[in-house]
Amino acid sequence: MTTAKSDKVAVVGAGLMGTGIAYTFASADCSVLLIDRDQSATDRAQVAIGKLISEAVARGKLPADRADAISANLRTADGVSENLEGTSLFIETATEDIGTKQTIFREAERWLPPDALYATNTSALSITEIASVLKAPERLIGMHFFNPVQKMKLVELVKGLMTSEAAVMRACEWVARIGKTHILVNEAPGFTTSRMSALMGNEAMWMLAEGVASAEDIDTSLRLAFNHPMGPLELGDLTGWDTRLSVLEYLYRVFGERFRPCPLIAKMVKAKRYGRKTGRGVYEYDSAGQRIPGSGLKSQ
Repeated sequence: MTTAKSDKVAVVGAGLMGTGIAYTFASADCSVLLIDRDQSATDRAQVAIGKLISEAVARGKLPADRADAISANLRTADGVSENLEGTSLFIETATEDIGTKQTIFREAERWLPPDALYATNTSALSITEIASVLKAPERLIGMHFFNPVQKMKLVELVKGLMTSEAAVMRACEWVARIGKTHILVNEAPGFTTSRMSALMGNEAMWMLAEGVASAEDIDTSLRLAFNHPMGPLELGDLTGWDTRLSVLEYLYRVFGERFRPCPLIAKMVKAKRYGRKTGRGVYEYDSAGQRIPGSGLKSQ
């Protein structure tokens, strides 16, 4: 199988997803540059990646002699510019805001090699609209990873209106390179996974707000009746209710009433109860990220 001419991957955004993406590619012997204007974010990402490596070694999933090699594959930077020289795959994983993403790609296009593949890790936004600001929009594809990236096997590849078949083929090769499975989706609001997940999570929140059942029982019903590994409220805490609200608002504008966000989600976001990343969502979490028993949010 042929992948890219270079193994250099640049990832913009050192949040939870960017950290997982950077670790995953570094583990596949790629040279990874993790970029974020906030140095504290890249510092936290390096600590988190070090922890992932240590835990993998401790569990016997990673040979000890590979740990240093993976660490050596990763560098950080606070901007794009000349740092993108020789990059073959550029992945943007910033906030779910089209304007922000377009600004990142406009700047990156000035510095990226002419054969680089562009990818945006968006869970719902239009690939076509993001690509519209580029001189070479055919090089952009949606590459939707799932949290936690290092464990989740699926990558949703999303074709925009102008995405070329060559870009699709290269994206498929990169996904195979990191040992994951892809599905190919023609762009539609919410794609496949986000559209289904948002609808289910929103309905679960409506049931919680209406007092139909407790948060714990709503999640238990999905795990045990439908064999889901995680209930919809637990998943919302993992994804982040700020992200979930942004997706729902977008889908509501496009599809209408069936995606109207439950007011309880907006209330939680105003209270900064985003989920695991803030220690409080539908459930509360300790400093190690473990859920505190009996902490489920009551009906509102």
